[in-house]
Amino acid sequence: MARQIIDISIPLENDVISDPPPFHPKIDYVDHQASVGQMTNFFPGLEKDDLPDGEGWAVERVELSTHNGTHLDAPYHFASTMNRGERAITIDEVPLDWCFQPGVKLDFRHFDDGYVVTADDVETELRRIGHELRPFEIVVVNTAAGTAFGGDNYVDSGCGMGQAATLYLLERGVRLTGTDAWSWDAPFSFTAERYGDGKDASIIWEGHRAGRQIGYCHLEKLHNLEALPPDGFTVACFPVKIRGASAGWTRAVAILDGAA
Repeated sequence: MARQIIDISIPLENDVISDPPPFHPKIDYVDHQASVGQMTNFFPGLEKDDLPDGEGWAVERVELSTHNGTHLDAPYHFASTMNRGERAITIDEVPLDWCFQPGVKLDFRHFDDGYVVTADDVETELRRIGHELRPFEIVVVNTAAGTAFGGDNYVDSGCGMGQAATLYLLERGVRLTGTDAWSWDAPFSFTAERYGDGKDASIIWEGHRAGRQIGYCHLEKLHNLEALPPDGFTVACFPVKIRGASAGWTRAVAILDGAA
């Protein structure tokens, strides 16, 4: 079997709920007719009829957060410090070696929406798939949010990774993780309900905050993780280089090398 590349990214698009309302991306499409004036302005005397089929170019104007679409979060997103007091690195400082490594998939689709994954859950899943973690492997988490993408409830779907579960991975040398949910943590609606019951602020963004102890990156809004085996693939997820930013967009893919 030849090498197979599996797209594990979502598209940037209008009218699909991939973020809460204040954070939706906005894409304005300029087609070959609407752009004719742009092209003729560059070349004095050029008329529309001079152009092949009377067409200009196609171009898009995009209004985005660095956290729209499939993206890689830098440690700076989680806090101003990492590794117990060091300055947190921004997306342009993330080691590229972290972004191209063997992958491991943890299948947590059976957990209810809002469930907070524990270290024991991670250990149990690794035992089930017969995998022992190695430093720098990229661990992706397949949740119920994967199949909810495109629906109105996507942002509130899937389980989230708790701080203990995240540290379990980081303490074994993992430096880049990912999820097909909107957030590495449990959906905010569920966390808000739990916070309302006990007013324990430590549960808010607890998986992200693990980066204050051990610096790491994670991918959010992955897709199509159902197509991946538990291991035996490579993840490539190089982020767009944005100076001093907390995240960068990425066309994340999984690469399966088969025998010729």
